[in-house]
Amino acid sequence: MKLFVTDLLNEKLSAAYYYHNYEHTLYVMKKAIEIAGHSNCTEKEIDLLIAAALWHDTGFINTYSNHEKESCMLARLYLPDFGYGNTDINIVCGMIMATKMPQSPQNRFEAIIADADLEYLGSVSVEEKANNLFRELQARNPSLTKAQWIKMQVSFLQAHRYFTPFCKENTEPGKKAYLEKLLK
Repeated sequence: MKLFVTDLLNEKLSAAYYYHNYEHTLYVMKKAIEIAGHSNCTEKEIDLLIAAALWHDTGFINTYSNHEKESCMLARLYLPDFGYGNTDINIVCGMIMATKMPQSPQNRFEAIIADADLEYLGSVSVEEKANNLFRELQARNPSLTKAQWIKMQVSFLQAHRYFTPFCKENTEPGKKAYLEKLLK
């Protein structure tokens, strides 16, 4: 499934998706597994988290706005081919929808995927990833300036919160340091 999704993203995503690409998808998958490892998840639950991470941004191949809904549509179309039944697909789609901004996860699995999606905010690679997102947004809106972007980032970071104990403890400090840097 991982190869299928990365091929799908590589073949169908615009080259202007500097942030929302297969690398981001694999990063979110890796972080979901890491957070799940600190959240007493079963092997089955981790499998569902991996599926959600892999499919969470596939909707970008068809639309930018409301891509999460499109991602669920694609997951519903393809996951049965990988042995997933309706109950599991509904759980996966709940997790995908939990990545929609503003995030509002309804259970611990949705919290894990929501945090995995934005874990980069507290990582050592935050500036590189944020710059890729800026480039992507600027490709969609060429009038977006760096000053406007920084203002958007500050506002977003001030409103954002992590949901899992793991990210609250391990990622929040890095996110706060990045925010402080932007405020200077």
